[in-house]
Amino acid sequence: MNKPVSPQSDSPRGLAFALAAYSIWGLLPLYMNALADIRPPEVIAHRVIWSLPIAAAVLLWQRRSDDVVAALRNPRLLAMAALTAALISVNWLTYVWAVGHDHTLDAALGYYINPLFSVTLGAMLLGERLSRLQMLAILLAFVAVVVLTVQAGRLPLVAVTLTLSWGFYAYCKKSLPLGPNQGFTLEVLLLTPFAAGYLIWLGVTGQGGFGDGSARDILMLVGCGPVTAIPLLFYANGAKLLRLSTIGFLQYLAPTMILLCAVFILGEPFGTERMIAFPLIWIALVIYSVSLLRTANVNRRARRAPTSHRIQ
Repeated sequence: MNKPVSPQSDSPRGLAFALAAYSIWGLLPLYMNALADIRPPEVIAHRVIWSLPIAAAVLLWQRRSDDVVAALRNPRLLAMAALTAALISVNWLTYVWAVGHDHTLDAALGYYINPLFSVTLGAMLLGERLSRLQMLAILLAFVAVVVLTVQAGRLPLVAVTLTLSWGFYAYCKKSLPLGPNQGFTLEVLLLTPFAAGYLIWLGVTGQGGFGDGSARDILMLVGCGPVTAIPLLFYANGAKLLRLSTIGFLQYLAPTMILLCAVFILGEPFGTERMIAFPLIWIALVIYSVSLLRTANVNRRARRAPTSHRIQ
């Protein structure tokens, strides 16, 4: 199998895919807030159940379903997929709980910190070297978490859980020898028996919001599938057509939209501690972005050097 090469320029089609994905993720709090009366585990179960047909249909259309069938016969690959499935379940559950319990700002904070945590994880587990700018950015993010912890008297658990679960999910996902669409399909396939069993138990005990809920609730729960699967598929296809530096900048769009939704639509207070912590995070992300640009420029010059040498 040929190793995928990062594109040297941005495709308008790729940009459209990525913007659509991040925009859906940015507006997702409004959708999940409308389901606040339903238990978060039940919402997650419906996300899994109704995502599977969409993901499976895409694989059949791409004629890549054999990859998932082969993965099901590979115990090592199945164990890796089970781990990523567990991590994404924790991430989803924390996010849905946060939106339903007025902690959407903490969710935004967690997704802002994600790229910085990923860099830290790469240094700790993969031995990747950090530049001075990256170390400064990580230090500022750490200070922001300390500010929130001191002010509240406890760790911002939502932000920390989202950061850790997504960071380790992304790290483990890189080790999964499957394409993004195949990997996502395998994850929801592994989660489906648990999700179906939980929903059946809720139905039998009369606690579910699906059978006894309003038509609106039923449609919203079914809609959890498309709002979960579609942006992931958009992102997977957009990332192939965009430079890594472009994706690096676009990833800040979703938490920014989440923050704006939390403050201006959901009415969450933006207290003093957040007025200190969020600017620290934003400064850290600016510094981190500058380091990304520098690295991209160095790599670009390195790629051009052999060509220039041959011309001379």
